[in-house]
Amino acid sequence: MKTLGNSRQIDALGRIVLPKDMRRALKLNENDYLDIVLEGNAIKLTKTTHSCAICGETEDLILVKRGYVCASCKEHIVNNQ
Repeated sequence: MKTLGNSRQIDALGRIVLPKDMRRALKLNENDYLDIVLEGNAIKLTKTTHSCAICGETEDLILVKRGYVCASCKEHIVNNQ
């Protein structure tokens, strides 16, 4: 894995800009979510992976209130009411 390193200044609101090459390497897009974890004196950023609250599937997700349900589970729910 190629190591990418850059220095960035924190703005008045506590924000930093992730360099374009890092966003590309992680396939990060506008409005994606990142998990932020403090490990010792390091901050670890990881792309959030959403999954179905029922079966754990990560494809064809539908946002329902504050959670995700896959299309398959949605169909199961709709057809079994």
